[in-house]
Amino acid sequence: MTGAGEPGRVAVIAPDGSLTFAELEARVVALHRRLAAHGAGPDQIIGVRLPRSLDLVVALLSVWRAGAAYLPIDPDLPPQRQRFMLRDSAAALLISTTGGEPTGPPVLAVDAPTPPADGTQLTPAVVPAGTLAYVLYTSGSTGQPKAVAVTRAGVANLMQGLADLGVYASGTRTVAWNASASFDASVQQWTRLLRGDSIVLLGAERTDPEALAALLRQHAVTDLDITPTHWATVRDAVVAGRTGRPDPLRILIGGEPIPGAMWTDLSQLVDHGVVEAINVYGPTETTVDATAARIRSGTPHIGHPLTGVHAYVLDEHLQPVPLGATGELFLAGAGLARGYLNRPGLTARSFLPDVLVGDGSRMYRTGDLVRRRSDGSMEFLERRDRQIKLRGLRVEPGEIEAALAADNMVRDVRVLLRDDLPGGAGLVAYCVVENPGPQAADRLRRSATDQLPAALRPGAIVTLAAFPRTSNGKLDTGALPPPVRAYQGLCPGRPESLKDRVLTAAAGALGLDHVAADDDFFALGGNSLHAASIRARLRGALGLRVPPRLLFDHPRLGDFAAQVCVLADTATSPRQEER
Repeated sequence: MTGAGEPGRVAVIAPDGSLTFAELEARVVALHRRLAAHGAGPDQIIGVRLPRSLDLVVALLSVWRAGAAYLPIDPDLPPQRQRFMLRDSAAALLISTTGGEPTGPPVLAVDAPTPPADGTQLTPAVVPAGTLAYVLYTSGSTGQPKAVAVTRAGVANLMQGLADLGVYASGTRTVAWNASASFDASVQQWTRLLRGDSIVLLGAERTDPEALAALLRQHAVTDLDITPTHWATVRDAVVAGRTGRPDPLRILIGGEPIPGAMWTDLSQLVDHGVVEAINVYGPTETTVDATAARIRSGTPHIGHPLTGVHAYVLDEHLQPVPLGATGELFLAGAGLARGYLNRPGLTARSFLPDVLVGDGSRMYRTGDLVRRRSDGSMEFLERRDRQIKLRGLRVEPGEIEAALAADNMVRDVRVLLRDDLPGGAGLVAYCVVENPGPQAADRLRRSATDQLPAALRPGAIVTLAAFPRTSNGKLDTGALPPPVRAYQGLCPGRPESLKDRVLTAAAGALGLDHVAADDDFFALGGNSLHAASIRARLRGALGLRVPPRLLFDHPRLGDFAAQVCVLADTATSPRQEER
């Protein structure tokens, strides 16, 4: 699978080094041998819990070479969630590093000594197209995450669709792998290796605009896959970094709707030859991308189906709606996933018989409302249900509500997306408790941190004695109060210290007037994009280059400020006395 490129050409550049195609092949063969010794084979699920590194690339390719399916597990997920994923998926093996593994399947440590080959020749497993390729957990409306089981036929159809779209151009490309392996967009990024393209696996710099632009330029990256939210933060730096480049940067942008102003800006960049921009759309259940639209002047739309994909716009009776009318989008074809792992009922509700074909094939109910335009392209309108797309990730409020409701003091809970939060749009959890106040909110915030990944944690938790109701007794969401915080400066009444300046930078990045030393970055709604903004502010105001992981390792802002002071002490800076 790794022999598509010239042996001596660089295949992978990662934070911990690089590998040529020949070196990558040798490492994949060695790990494949170890997997085979553990009995790995078709339709077995192998957990892969590794940081963004060369080992991650080797592991994914080796699992496929063995004919098995990979289950990506982010090492930063709460241990409770990691254990659930391994148990729920019945993973046969976990590829990880030594030390600290959760209980569960046997662990194959990538940093353990590789046993010598016994001379046996291993060839890549030949498996049917319907064999599992990977399993991805997404947010679940029932309160538990659900695993989408994607087949090799789906991946092959995706690659063919992208090839027909012109994404796989003749010659070699250099592709940025910036998505988490737990996000389905990563599939179309790392599998470019199979086409002979090189990939650059981005580390923490992927959220730092200047660092990202420098890396794209340094490695002559030609292809970038990104969400609209992420593009908004890095656009200026990336565009400036294209100065002097004769070829446009190809951008595949998707994961959430593109705002009209961004669409217009991208179309202008296309006209000036700075970028080639393609809007891609598709649920995880249809193997990453199902439709695509080349961005040109006009209004945003999600384009036409890729090769092998059929798109239907249907009414509530599963009948096609007239041109220009609103209907729900159903997708069919070779890209459909097998279904939800170990969830036959949920699979039956979402993967329905294809009534327009009637040959026993299925179609997937997306829950997205669209309308077809006169040229056949489709325009996304809104969701049919409560599902939220936030920073490119699917969020089911029910899963967050179930996690908070597990605390016996919570009598009722509702999670909403609000656009009026400091720092931009974010999730707010409204909880009805007996004794509302800061103590109850702090307790629930700790509970959310223990149970949920960072992307699903509410940016604010509001406790109430009762929900406001309409005259007919329904929840009055319009009457729910916005989160209100009274922040105090760290050291009011005296000259600003270095710690104060760090807190000021944090407050500015989060869109707040003040933050306190005891505030938790994530509890204030902070995310990786806010963290990048804080680092940029500190670099501009203080001349300090703060490591990307420092804030994530020290989320209490007072602790983070103290660590920045240590950095200043070790730097050749005259600001040390400000402490």
